[in-house]
Amino acid sequence: MTRIRASRRIFVPAWLLISAGLLPAQTVTPWQSTAEMHRALKRPVPGTLVIGDTSVEFRPAKFSQRFSHRWPDLEIKTFNLNGGTQLTITDYENRDHRLPGERRFEFTLKRAIPADLAAALTARVGRPSINGVPVKSASAIAEIPAHRREFVGASNGTLRFRDDGIDYVATDGRTSRSWRWSDIQTLGNPNPWEFRVAGYREVAEFDLKRPMARALFDRLWDLLYAKDLNLAPTTGEHRHE
Repeated sequence: MTRIRASRRIFVPAWLLISAGLLPAQTVTPWQSTAEMHRALKRPVPGTLVIGDTSVEFRPAKFSQRFSHRWPDLEIKTFNLNGGTQLTITDYENRDHRLPGERRFEFTLKRAIPADLAAALTARVGRPSINGVPVKSASAIAEIPAHRREFVGASNGTLRFRDDGIDYVATDGRTSRSWRWSDIQTLGNPNPWEFRVAGYREVAEFDLKRPMARALFDRLWDLLYAKDLNLAPTTGEHRHE
């Protein structure tokens, strides 16, 4: 266990201090970026996307009640953040003209959403989401170079296994992902050279460039299935999906 000297300064994100009641929410300046809201077969709507302490808001450049939206965290069903600049919000509103399906709002941002803010938004929304901006400085219990399989646009990167989830840091950044344990349904490790994350929102399959040790998979399994049940880690045989 690493000891930290009392004199060393430790950075703590503001959102974490707010959630612990150690910092008033009003002291934090909302993050914002120039953005475009996309509409099917129509010109995008320019404006500004604002991520506050308890909500996400789109403010059109030319005010129109039709295109102005504000989503309190409670009203965001899920979101998809790719590369930090492509954001899709799914809420609980009904679609216009009684159309079937969920209502989605797609944005392209000029500024990339910072990794710590993406993690904070994921925690605030609570429900499974797709966060494509891992915190690269987060401590990891193990790392394995990997190739993420895709029908189109496969990538290379590194799988980082943490006590609170799994990150895939792609070299191109486009297919990076950060999964909390609550975002994952199950894990698969059919052999030491393959790994699968079956999340509630997506499934990601990887070819490993170094074999995964049995002890590491067992630890990940216990973190996923036993942590919330307060069960002691098992020492039984290796479990594969």
